[in-house]
Amino acid sequence: MEITLETVVFYFLAAFIAVFSILTVTTNRIIRAATYLLFVLFGAAGIYFLLGYTFLGAVQIMVYAGGVVVLYVFAILLTNGPGEKVPGQKRKRLLASLGACLAGAAIVLLVILKHQFLAQAPVDSTELAFSSIGNLMVSSGKYGYLLPFEAVSILLLACMVGGLLIARRR
Repeated sequence: MEITLETVVFYFLAAFIAVFSILTVTTNRIIRAATYLLFVLFGAAGIYFLLGYTFLGAVQIMVYAGGVVVLYVFAILLTNGPGEKVPGQKRKRLLASLGACLAGAAIVLLVILKHQFLAQAPVDSTELAFSSIGNLMVSSGKYGYLLPFEAVSILLLACMVGGLLIARRR
């Protein structure tokens, strides 16, 4: 097996995502957890860019990484003190989560060992223009995403208003 730059970058991004994922769920500070989550989302965008999915990588950065910034401002800084610690976990929960992680790792290992990953013929990739993707996504036709986009924007607006109301009561 030949080691290429793409392979090295992929393994670096995979390790980067794994480390910051573990840090996200093990830290006691809320701001640090949100920051680590931001790094995980940037790593996922890096994998999209590495695979050649530039549009998905840009969407990952704008939507999800932007969502973490909204999480910072409205969910953390307005409702909780930025330095607050998350309460510690009980021993039963820790053991249950460790068991679930081990079971998940065993299932993934079983699938990897039992499945034969065959190389597929190269797909003829044609890149679409951003204007055509935008017109398709904002259309109200069969493959349009106008209604779900508006529903999510209303949901986010309701979350922001709710966060402001909770912060104002305190």
